[in-house]
Amino acid sequence: MMMPRLLTAAFLGLVALPARAEESGLQGVRQEVARMRADYEARIQDLEKRLVQAETRSTSADSKADEARKTAEQAADRAKGAKPPESASGFNPSIAVVLNGTATAMKRDPGIYRVPGFALGDEAKPLERGLALGESEVTFSASVDQALYGALTLAYSRENTVAVEEAFLQSTALPWGFTLKGGRFKSGIGYLNEQHAHTWDFADAPLPYLLMLNGAYADDGAQLRWLAPTRMFVELGAEGFRGAAHPAGGAAAKGMGANSVFAHVGDDIGKGGEWGAWRLGVSELWTRTEERKTNSDNDTFAGRDRLTVVDATYKWAPDGNFAERHLKLQGEYFHQQETGRFNELRDETTRQGYYAQAVWQFMPRWRAGARYDRVWADDVSADLAETTLDPQGHVASRQSLMLDYSTSEFGRFRLQGNLDRSGDKTDQQVIFQYTVSLGAHGAHPY
Repeated sequence: MMMPRLLTAAFLGLVALPARAEESGLQGVRQEVARMRADYEARIQDLEKRLVQAETRSTSADSKADEARKTAEQAADRAKGAKPPESASGFNPSIAVVLNGTATAMKRDPGIYRVPGFALGDEAKPLERGLALGESEVTFSASVDQALYGALTLAYSRENTVAVEEAFLQSTALPWGFTLKGGRFKSGIGYLNEQHAHTWDFADAPLPYLLMLNGAYADDGAQLRWLAPTRMFVELGAEGFRGAAHPAGGAAAKGMGANSVFAHVGDDIGKGGEWGAWRLGVSELWTRTEERKTNSDNDTFAGRDRLTVVDATYKWAPDGNFAERHLKLQGEYFHQQETGRFNELRDETTRQGYYAQAVWQFMPRWRAGARYDRVWADDVSADLAETTLDPQGHVASRQSLMLDYSTSEFGRFRLQGNLDRSGDKTDQQVIFQYTVSLGAHGAHPY
């Protein structure tokens, strides 16, 4: 009898073991959940406490700000419009740096560069021989507020000088498609003039820009643009400048020595631009000068200058994919008339010129291009014979080939060869150029 009872008790004990183990496990889980709940509630209470403190500080700061604002307004009223100093951290402008350098081999000394028939400005010369830092830029730009945009570009030249290339304010909220710009900026005439050098397809400026505009026309002034509300691109613009830059000079007409107008139109070809896109433009620049010094200050001119520019651009990419392959055709024609006195001699001269170029991106990051420049001056009067303005039958021309590789949209390396017949003797030039952008990088124009 004893043995069956013992066996029964043992069996019942074995059956109860899992139940007790399960009860013990559940108890542990309950304790862990309770601990986590307590920790969670403590965190919530701590966050609520911090939120109350933050709201208290914000209310106090708002109150202080209101008081400060009222005080500032009262001070401004007393000062009759005097502007209080602003915090240095009130805004954070975008900063862009463009590094540009060249290594150039050429036969002719660029320091004695002369073109018969043209009175050249101080920037009208080839690139430096050998290794040289080209024109590098630092640009600060930002939206001033809901209605204004501002930019400042400092240019570091190859002569180790620093100059303000552009410094302007531009409206962003004018109605009916108008935009107003004021300060120092590149004129909207032509196609290439408004673009900075690091966006060019070749290492140097075309001859018409170099010989007639001293590289590009930029001056202190104001510009008004109007963009038509049409499907087709239509843009009109007018500018008034101080007239201190070549081909103007001396800020004639009481500091209003230059004016310009321009018109640009463009559109896609085919459905959705299947066959590319085009842009045409025509511009007029009128300048006056009281004393424009040229050719290292050896020559002076006083009078009027009228420059007409006609430009055309065409772009096409297979299947509209510009990242893979694309073609760009570009050209401009210049016609310049001067009337005045050159070295106290009667001056009525006419000059003309053009350039045409093609750039083909044949695979991602790789491009090849060709350019032809040609500029000439008409025959001059007997009084101007054997002066700088006498072309002596010379026609300036240049042929260029280039190949470049882009590591990305921020880095580009270019190899270019020029057969330059613009001067009095033919020059063969080989140019290696690098262009690297750091920081903010804006979109390039069409």
